Parts: sequence; structure tokens; C-alpha cells
Amino acid sequence: MKELLDGLDRAFENKTRLGIMSALVVNDRLDFNALKELLGATDGNLASHLKSLERSDYVVYEKDFLDRKPNTTYYATDLGREAFKKHIQAIEQLLKKL
Repeated sequence: MKELLDGLDRAFENKTRLGIMSALVVNDRLDFNALKELLGATDGNLASHLKSLERSDYVVYEKDFLDRKPNTTYYATDLGREAFKKHIQAIEQLLKKL
């Protein structure tokens, strides 16, 4: 059982971070407002969880302008995708043991 728990990544323990990664793995990229709406998060809450995932090198962002307004788009990195995949596989294995 311990080896199954070793596959879980602490970066995804929070439901907002899990939601961010789920959304970014399914979509190539999403902007801040799309993530905020999808997850029902506040600006500050979403920003802090995105920064946490950035520090883990699981998410990167790109800033540009859209109709003269700043727009920040987020992407899952290859490292983030792989870590998320391992995390989900560990959850699936745990559920099979129940």
C-alpha cells in the first residue's frame, strides 16, 4: 500500500490545483479568466494556486495583449503532464485496492 501512496504528488492535494491541472491537461492552454470561471475560484485564490504549480515547474504562463487588455495564458509543462498522469494512476490503483 505504501508504494501506491508514493505515487501521489502533494502538489495536487488541493482541489483547486487538481482542477487547474485537469483543465490544462485536457486543453492545450487556458487564460486566467477561463480557469477562474471553470473552477469557480476567486482571483487571489486562483493566482496563489497557479504560483504554487509554477514553482513546481508544472505550469508556465505567457502574457500578451488582447484588444489592448493584458491577457495571461497558462499551459501545463511536459513535467506537469507527466506528474499529473502519475498522480491519477496512483489514485486509480488505490481505488482498485478498495
